[in-house]
Amino acid sequence: YATDWWPATRADEPTAHFSFLYSLFLAGVYAVFGFHPLAARVVQALIVGPLTAWLLYRLGRRLFNPTVALAAAGLSAVYAYFIYYAAALMTESFFILCVLAALDSALELAEKPSWKTALSLGIALGLGILLRQTLLLFLPFLLLWLLWQARGRIRWFHLALPLLVIALLIAPWTVRNYLVFHRFVLLNTNAGFAFFWANHPIHGTYSTLLKGNAYQELIPPELRSLNEAELDAALLRLGLGFVWADPGRYVLLCLNRIPEHFKFWPSPESGLISNISRVGSFGLLLPLMLYGLYLPLRRTTPTLQRSTLNAQRSTLLYLFVLVYCGIHLLTWAGIRYRLPVDAVLILFAGLALVEIWERLPGKTKVARPA
Repeated sequence: YATDWWPATRADEPTAHFSFLYSLFLAGVYAVFGFHPLAARVVQALIVGPLTAWLLYRLGRRLFNPTVALAAAGLSAVYAYFIYYAAALMTESFFILCVLAALDSALELAEKPSWKTALSLGIALGLGILLRQTLLLFLPFLLLWLLWQARGRIRWFHLALPLLVIALLIAPWTVRNYLVFHRFVLLNTNAGFAFFWANHPIHGTYSTLLKGNAYQELIPPELRSLNEAELDAALLRLGLGFVWADPGRYVLLCLNRIPEHFKFWPSPESGLISNISRVGSFGLLLPLMLYGLYLPLRRTTPTLQRSTLNAQRSTLLYLFVLVYCGIHLLTWAGIRYRLPVDAVLILFAGLALVEIWERLPGKTKVARPA
């Protein structure tokens, strides 16, 4: 950057704080259309909108049936948060695509293991990690799920190939980071900053967003001469030190993040559009999402014909929801970071919607077995 930049990168010094892949996307759009953020927004929305609906349809059909798949795809098309973030110059929308593609490939790999499906899983996970490296933390859980769900069918190379692809996608950036920072940095330099700021004692037991330069001012003066990679590592150590020094406060802080992470009601701190979007998307669908999460666990429903099989396959989605929410409740929570979970929960909202429709008196059952 030509000037000092967020969060603590000095002018004309290398940075690895932001997603390399998303930066390349923006650079490509600007190379074609010139430096016009509106062009990037339009291109992104044209890519993200249809693909999100298509991937949800694929997942819905694979897990449940075509009717549920259509319902989930339709809900995603009118979900206010997805409409907003489809054109927001952030990683979230592309990351959601990678998460949905990875879940779809993992389900297919568990059913019919093949090197092609393993390759597609590796590509989806690798691209997702390049967008948001927090997906790395879900990887061990996914591999364990595959070993359990596909026991007796899956072979070692079906698990090794995705890991190899992920390593090949990350390696160039690890090498680049070593060359510019002269130390090992796997991918991005943001985990330390986030953990330090989110768990700083200034929050007490209730995390709030700070204003102005408050975040930069929390960085100890003696650390500000470090380069970005060194500072990220030092802040992570300090953040962990906050936890060890007062684990009780940390537990309460994590618990108090739950309301903010799952907020569905209007708040005076938000603008009118934000409040309408929140209530009209997550607030409106939350009851359907919760009911849909329950349905695969039932023995029989009008919509689901093979309840046991549906419950087993749905465990991957349950696992992602629990792990990904847990990661952010332990670190940095917020509505923006919940959106990939929203995408998964929309599948269950679609299931609930079809189930309720088929229970109405006089309605013909339209759902078919998956």
